[in-house]
Parts: sequence; C-alpha cells; structure tokens
Amino acid sequence: MSVCNFNIPFSVDAETILAKAKKAVESQGGNFSGDVNGGQFDVSLMSNRIAGSYMVNGQQLELTITEKPMFVPCSAIESFLKSKLS
Repeated sequence: MSVCNFNIPFSVDAETILAKAKKAVESQGGNFSGDVNGGQFDVSLMSNRIAGSYMVNGQQLELTITEKPMFVPCSAIESFLKSKLS
C-alpha cells in the first residue's frame, strides 16, 4: 500500500483550518485527534479505511496518508481535502 504525502496551504490561523478538517472527517463518521502541532485521523470510505497524520508547518498543513484503498488515488484524497478546507 502506497503512502501519500501532500501539503495544503492555508491563510487563516491553524485553529480554524484544523476545526474545518475535524468537521470534514467527523461528518463522514471518522475520528480526528490532535492539536495545532499535529495529530491523526481516520475515516471509512465505502467500507475501506483512510488513515493518516498531519503536522502544521507555518501556513501549511502537511498530510501523510498511511492507509487507503488501492482503488483511491492519492490525488483524489488531496482534491477532496482541499475542497473541504478552502
């Protein structure tokens, strides 16, 4: 299983972007834990798990997806998250 790494830039404060991320994950029945430095998340997608971690680095959210279905490309996960966080 391949790992996905990508960055999402943001212009608001870290608390605001993380609140959006938490809402997006939890609205899909997932779990989101962490603080303004970093944390972890996981969510089920069509009975498949997507899991990963994040770190806040300045005005960038650095995401690492450690578990995902084979049929879901990293680019699809990145696009989905960018649409929810913008």
